Amino acid sequence: MNIKTPRLTITTFSTDMAQTVYENSQDEDTRRFVPDEVYNSVEESLTAIEFLISRYNSADGPFVYPIITNDGGQNIGYIQLCKLELEDEEAWEIGYHIAKDFTGKGYATEAVKAFLPVMAQKLNLNEVYGICLAENTASVLVLEKCGFSKIYQGLGNYQGKEMQIIKFLIKL
Repeated sequence: MNIKTPRLTITTFSTDMAQTVYENSQDEDTRRFVPDEVYNSVEESLTAIEFLISRYNSADGPFVYPIITNDGGQNIGYIQLCKLELEDEEAWEIGYHIAKDFTGKGYATEAVKAFLPVMAQKLNLNEVYGICLAENTASVLVLEKCGFSKIYQGLGNYQGKEMQIIKFLIKL
């Protein structure tokens, strides 16, 4: 994977990224919105990276890729496409996280707009979901800017808990 945008490169993980993955997982937004992606040590982030690398050639992912700035080569977060567990269909969900120090600059929107068409073609997808906590206004804005339509708002399962969510869908 090597997707370039004017400001970003979406690429594959390497084990030498464990330190920055650990550091990026420590901010308050990660703890609040994606607590299952907070790592307690560099070694724990390395284990996660090794697993994610092992999934790149699979058919069912998860497909998770780091987002690197083109000016300075900083690892600022990740973007992913993961299978959703729906009873009657195979479905996929997009996810992303930009480290707190880099938010508010349009990086997530830029990454989603570049990543989604490539992965949709690779996996032969005609629709993708985006699900976030209702209070995560930044993520809501990213999905709206990227052409997703809101299809549900209310209580739903998020990270194993009943919470207020917003579910989006994009038809490709």
